[in-house]
Amino acid sequence: MSRRFAHALCACVLLAASASHSAQAQSTIDDWKVDLTVYAWLPSMHGGVSFPGRPGEKSFDLSSSQILDALKMTFMGTIEAKKGKYGVLTDVTYVDLAMSHGASHDFTLGQNAIPVGLNADIAVDTKSTLWTTVGTYNLVSTPDYELDALAGVRLLDITPELTWKFSGTTTGVTRALSGTESVNLQKLDALVGVKGKVNLDAQHTWYLPYYVDIGTGGSKLTWQVNAGVGYHFKWGSMSATWRQVDYQFESSSPIQSQTISGPVVGATWHW
Repeated sequence: MSRRFAHALCACVLLAASASHSAQAQSTIDDWKVDLTVYAWLPSMHGGVSFPGRPGEKSFDLSSSQILDALKMTFMGTIEAKKGKYGVLTDVTYVDLAMSHGASHDFTLGQNAIPVGLNADIAVDTKSTLWTTVGTYNLVSTPDYELDALAGVRLLDITPELTWKFSGTTTGVTRALSGTESVNLQKLDALVGVKGKVNLDAQHTWYLPYYVDIGTGGSKLTWQVNAGVGYHFKWGSMSATWRQVDYQFESSSPIQSQTISGPVVGATWHW
């Protein structure tokens, strides 16, 4: 009798331990996992813009070095949270650029050589916010490959402000003309896409991250691609990618088009 009781007791202990292990494993799977990424995006930018009362479209092209020289303030970061197969991701890029140019010219008019001085100062300040928020669902998860479907929205908010001042001096009298004009563009688009990564070695040290989306709504068309290479550390990971965001707008929009593309270097912490 005592032997049977001992066997039954051992069986109960093993069953309880197995159930506890399964519960802990399930709890681990269902726990929230959070990634925080801070990155530096060094893009070039080009597109077309039109100001009220100024007919025609004016194209603009800014190199990455020009953007760095004009940079007043920026913030770039991503937060992603996952629980099981579901997740949410939000990415914010804010940039404030200021550019100015001044010129002067002195000359004389008429037979009496009347001295004339002309001065021109032009400044452009542009504030831009790119905010993407999507929900994700894991489609494939293997030791070598991960693929998530995503759907959500992206907000683009751009405000370029043009300030000018022209002045002329003749026989000691100065006359000036100045003004400020600005336009604002806000577009909210619905997005669909995929994201994931491909592990390159058995230790999961090197990997290839990728993100692709496409959408429409406030704009005629917007799409984004971000892909490159990453390396895992004990504390998190670092990545180097190429990112491009493209927008096409309606002809009535003050900004006709915009393309932002360039390298991204980021650091990610995992919890």
